[in-house]
Amino acid sequence: MENNCTFLYFAYGSNLLKERLQLRNPSATVNCVAMLKDYKLEFGNHKGLANVRWHGGVATIEHCPGDEVWGVVWRVDNSDLESLDSQENVTLGRYNPVDVSVNTKGQELNCRTYIMNSCVYAPPSPHYLQVIVMGAEQNGLPRDYQEKLRAIKTNQYEGPLPMMAELEKARRAKEKANQHSDA
Repeated sequence: MENNCTFLYFAYGSNLLKERLQLRNPSATVNCVAMLKDYKLEFGNHKGLANVRWHGGVATIEHCPGDEVWGVVWRVDNSDLESLDSQENVTLGRYNPVDVSVNTKGQELNCRTYIMNSCVYAPPSPHYLQVIVMGAEQNGLPRDYQEKLRAIKTNQYEGPLPMMAELEKARRAKEKANQHSDA
């Protein structure tokens, strides 16, 4: 994919948010923003089984001529590949890793991404969509695409989500580390 020590990963869902991806894949660094042509963003659950982590549908992509999905290309150490596959439930058959060609500033990059198997469409929870929108903002995805994300209808789940607490803890730790480095 890239060199012998790293690979490029195209994220379009919750892994747009740096704090989310780095929870389990600490080596990930932003490479660039990119667009995947002829695909669209969808939400659902593998075989219709409810997603316990996010309490709603989770992101996937599907082929759709003329559409596009924006995301972030991350450079990730090979040592985190197993962790990323685990996060995407590859061994359980929920997602398949695939190679895609994305466009960025006039060049094409070959990246690893993930597509859900046996997707049964379901709206995302407000929390999950919030993480995606935060990641889109954090990385400067095109404004019209950010608006498109904000307009996605959710399932209106209002219960607790342990993942949100974990993300908030990671964000606070990062802020505290930044304050100490500024001092």
